[in-house]
Amino acid sequence: MDLFRIEGGRPLSGTVKAAGAKNAVLPILTAALLTEEPLEVQNAPGLADVDTLLNLLRELGCEAERSEGGRVHIQSAKQPHYRAGWEQVRRMRGSFCVLGPLLARTGRAEVSLPGGCVFGVRPIDVHLKGLEALGAKVAIEHGFVMAEAPPGGLVGAEVFLGTAFGSSVTGTMNVMMAATLARGQTIIQGAACEPEVEDLGKCLIAMGAKISGLGSPRLIIDGVDSLSGATHSVLPDRIEAGTYLLAGALTGGQVRVDNCPSEHLSALFDRMWQAGLPFERGEDWAETLPCGLGARPRPTDVTTQPHPGFPTDLQAQWMALMVLADGVSVITERIYPDRYMHVAELLRMGARIRRQGTASVVEGVPNLSGAPVTASDLRASAALVLAGLVAKGQTEVHRVYHIDRGYEGIEKRLQSLGARIERVRS
Repeated sequence: MDLFRIEGGRPLSGTVKAAGAKNAVLPILTAALLTEEPLEVQNAPGLADVDTLLNLLRELGCEAERSEGGRVHIQSAKQPHYRAGWEQVRRMRGSFCVLGPLLARTGRAEVSLPGGCVFGVRPIDVHLKGLEALGAKVAIEHGFVMAEAPPGGLVGAEVFLGTAFGSSVTGTMNVMMAATLARGQTIIQGAACEPEVEDLGKCLIAMGAKISGLGSPRLIIDGVDSLSGATHSVLPDRIEAGTYLLAGALTGGQVRVDNCPSEHLSALFDRMWQAGLPFERGEDWAETLPCGLGARPRPTDVTTQPHPGFPTDLQAQWMALMVLADGVSVITERIYPDRYMHVAELLRMGARIRRQGTASVVEGVPNLSGAPVTASDLRASAALVLAGLVAKGQTEVHRVYHIDRGYEGIEKRLQSLGARIERVRS
């Protein structure tokens, strides 16, 4: 298992370009199951999760090829297989997005219960509730979701997809894709407003779907008889962009992120301003400004919320920043209350953090010290890498296969900014 070996204490400087969004490209790739015609996806990031999903699509009967420049070409079979097995789906939760397209296209879907990062229970009730509203019969048997459309196919309906922790992103995506081929009109109330949902909707519209209300909590989908092929370019990854900006701020360096979706990072910029971190931003770029290694940010509370609130996928990286703040911060996780697997590892590096229910109280310390730490999930591993960049001495981050799921060559990009980080094959 590979690990990252990091020597901290060097301000980062330079420019990186944000890749295509991981949380958008995966459901967009599954949309190829909705049509017999080819779908070309551009700006697809080179991630392990993309490879996993392409393997799953091949198992379902698709031809899927990746070429240089971030292009992926997918051609679905005329009769796709309807069973998505455990071996691929267990690797990541995004694979579950094949459920809606398979059900709509073939009238039947058998999809293994999903895996992915382990940071608490993430129920699929909303997905099943939405598909049942469209007329599907759904059951869970032997670790599989078994769904069957009524005779004549799915039927449009009104469905509410909100939950106690905000709207379900992948639930919205699954139901929206299924509704594109349903008979009649579907209205999704409490739809997720995340940019990645909107990006999927734009791809579906390019394929011939009739969708209005993208970016709002009320989506209206008028079903069509069939969808066509299309070409779609994936939007930039706001989480990757935010991670590199926080790396620059944490090290007191000057890091510019191009292809940065600034309009999608307003909550992060607001917290950076509150923390006294100097930065500049434009329409498609943002840049941290040097403040000197050792300069401590102001303590700043954060509560994760659905978009446009502070993203849960940046919570761990923000905590890595706040452990060095000059005072006490409170970080509250409202989306995934148990998403604190990184806390124990940051404590190994000298952080002072105590958990109180869904919140973590972070007492800033002057510095961190390098230590061997273990990554438990994708964003937690990014936080540990960021902490290693400023820790005194050497940090080893183990199980970095997690970070490969969501960051394209992160060690090479950080090296280009002056970081002393290397991947060690073990």
